[in-house]
Amino acid sequence: MNILSTISASATEKITVEFPNLFQGTKITYTRGFEVFGLSVYWYGILIAAGILLAYLYATFRCEKTFGLPKGRFFDVVFASVIGGFLGARIYYCVFTTLDPNSGMKYDFVTTFTKIHDGGLAIYGGIIGALIVGFIMCKIRKVSFFATCDIAALGFLIGQTIGRWGNFINQEAFGSECDKDWIFAMKGSIIGETPVHPCFLYESAWCLLGFVLLHLYSRKLRSFDGELMLLYLSWYGLGRFFIEADRSDSLMISNLKVSQILAAVCFVAGIALFITFKILTKRRNVPLYANTEQSKALIQKEIQDELDAKQKREAKKNKKAPSILDDNNNDGNNSEDNGNDGEDDGNNSEDNGNQD
Repeated sequence: MNILSTISASATEKITVEFPNLFQGTKITYTRGFEVFGLSVYWYGILIAAGILLAYLYATFRCEKTFGLPKGRFFDVVFASVIGGFLGARIYYCVFTTLDPNSGMKYDFVTTFTKIHDGGLAIYGGIIGALIVGFIMCKIRKVSFFATCDIAALGFLIGQTIGRWGNFINQEAFGSECDKDWIFAMKGSIIGETPVHPCFLYESAWCLLGFVLLHLYSRKLRSFDGELMLLYLSWYGLGRFFIEADRSDSLMISNLKVSQILAAVCFVAGIALFITFKILTKRRNVPLYANTEQSKALIQKEIQDELDAKQKREAKKNKKAPSILDDNNNDGNNSEDNGNDGEDDGNNSEDNGNQD
C-alpha cells in the first residue's frame, strides 16, 4: 500500500540486504540516503522524483502527436496533478492508518501534514488525488480530460516501475516468508533473517510489463479517449490483487486488506467499462480527441503564440540602445543641417533680390 513507511534509520546509517540464491548469493551494504548541509536526503525521494520526471518527459514527447494535447496546457495539468497526487497519497495513507486498529498510529488534520517526515504515502491515494486535480485543471485549460487520462496512465506505470525501488532501499513492502531456495528470496538488516518475498520487485516488474504492452497498444489500437486508463486500472488491479495478498504491511479495515479490495474493484470495473465503451465507440463512430478540430486549433494556436513570442524577443534583441558614437554622429549631422540651412537662407536672400 504505502510507498514509504516510518523512517526508523538515519539517512547515513549503513544497512544490508541479501538475496542468498541470486547469482550464487548477493549481499549489498548501503545507506538510505545522504546528508547535504546537515539535511537528510533519502534515496526513495530521489527515485520517486526520477520516476515523475521520466514519466513527464515520455508524456511530453507523445502528448501532441498521439493524444492531441498542446504541450503548454498539458504541462499546467501535470504540474497541478503532481501536487494533487502527493496530497492524495498522504491523506489516503493517514486516513486508513487511523482506521486500522492494529496500526498503533492516529492522525488528525494537523499531523497529517506536519508528520510527513515520518513517511507514509499510498499509491492509490496518489492516483485518486492526481485524477481529481487533473479533472479540474483540464476544465480550466480546456483540454480533454479523457485523453489526458490516457497519457497519464502510461506515466503512472513509468513512475511506479521506478518508485517501487524506493521500497527496496527502505526494506519495506515485502511479503510473507518464502521458500529458502526461491531465487528472489530476500532478507536484510531491517527485514530480518527469515527469507521473504520481495513484493516491491514483483510490482515493479508487473508495471514495467504493463507499460510496454500499453505503449504498443496506444500506437495502433487505441480507439477511444480514456481507453488506456481503463486498461491501466484493470492491469494494475489484477497484479496488485495477487501481490497484495502476500504483503505483510497492508493497511486493514477489520480483517480485510484495503488495497486488495480496491484492486479487485479496479479490475472488474475497468474491464466492464472498457468493453462497454469499445462497443459504443464503434457504433457511434466517435473520433479520438487528437482528430478533432478543437485539438488541432489549440495546438495551432500554441504554435502561433510561440512564434509571436519568439518574434517579439528577436525584435527586442535587435533594437539597439543609443550610444555616445550615435550621439556624435547625430551632432555632426545637425551641424551639416545647420550649414545647409545657412545656404538656404542665402538662396532666399537672392530670391528676394530678384523679386525686387
